[in-house]
Amino acid sequence: MTPLPLLHRTVRPEWIDYNGHMSEAFYVLVFGYATDAMMIETGLHAGYRESTGCSLYTVEAHIRYLDDVAEGAHLAVRTRILGADAKKARFTHELYVVKEPEADIPQDATPVATTELLALHVDQNAGKSAPFPDGIRDHLTALTEAPQEWAGRSIGEVPRQQ
Repeated sequence: MTPLPLLHRTVRPEWIDYNGHMSEAFYVLVFGYATDAMMIETGLHAGYRESTGCSLYTVEAHIRYLDDVAEGAHLAVRTRILGADAKKARFTHELYVVKEPEADIPQDATPVATTELLALHVDQNAGKSAPFPDGIRDHLTALTEAPQEWAGRSIGEVPRQQ
């Protein structure tokens, strides 16, 4: 199966913080746009949500901020599905700075940020989780890739000073 398409955005002036680079909240915004794009590509689009009352809810996220991003930088986000079961999906987004607005990610590029997410398929009318329809679960499963070496990490402990 063809991998999910890249999401592209350009860093806007209002995304820049007091340190002169993209504020942490806007990394989350861009990752949110990438999740929306993944949902559209896998059949969890607005029409699906309207007709079923079901949607995908993020229940856990782990973000790594790896490098500063400047105003006007062109961004590309690669999304990878790492697994799906009856009601859950695990996926990652890798954020890259690219040379042009719609450019591909160079093979030797290093991400400037990553996030790993766990999402639950929720029936909003019932107010609880619900199984994915077979076709959507099968689509997610067909897109599943091996996890990156960083996926599955947690934040390391900081020793307490005595």
